[in-house]
Formats: sequence, structure tokens, C-alpha cells
Amino acid sequence: EVQLVESGGGLVQPGGSLRLSCAASGFTFTNYPMAWVRQAPGKELEWVSGISGGHKEYYSESVKGRFTISRDNDKYTLYLQMNNLKTEDTAIYYCARPLNLGAWLTGPKGQGTQVTVSS
Repeated sequence: EVQLVESGGGLVQPGGSLRLSCAASGFTFTNYPMAWVRQAPGKELEWVSGISGGHKEYYSESVKGRFTISRDNDKYTLYLQMNNLKTEDTAIYYCARPLNLGAWLTGPKGQGTQVTVSS
């Protein structure tokens, strides 16, 4: 059974930083692309960033240059370093295992972790 468990969310001021983690289990982690997606209140699910099994990184235009995705295939863990956070980054962030590279919104997801950016 695929399990994805996010952690690291919280309340931060604009311009601050957070690091999200996602512990994965139930599948061979290195064989799959992984992604972070988010959902703000009243909005649809939005892709944030993705990474291939070989560590090639992909970013949405809204976070490029501010967020960094990474993975530790030995620890079965996905990360998202978020810097220079903006109020519009407020959302529930989900770790996802996409069905295919590029199909970022598909596949199983974790329960989510809340990120709130507010002064």
C-alpha cells in the first residue's frame, strides 16, 4: 500500500522559509517521479514542483527561483525547500506520486500539511 506522509508545514511571515518533508513507503521510491501539489482555499489543486527518479527538477512559474525540490532515494523521502514565501503560497501542500513524469496531478497523495504565510 502506498503511503505518503507530509510534515514541516506551519505559520511563517512573508519572506520567510519552510522545509516540507514527505516520507514514502509501500513502493520502490527510486522508480517513480514525485511531486508537490497544493490547494489554496476555494481554488483547484495546483502543481508546484516535480522531480524524476534521476533527480531532474521541474517547477511551476509561480515558485521558480524560490522553491527547491529534492529527494533522498536511500531514505525514501521527498523535500521541498520554500524560500521567500508569499501570502499567495498559503495552501495545503500534498506530496504526490504521479502516474507518469509530467502528469503531476495524478496518482496517490498524502494527507497534506498546512502552510500559512501571514504577517
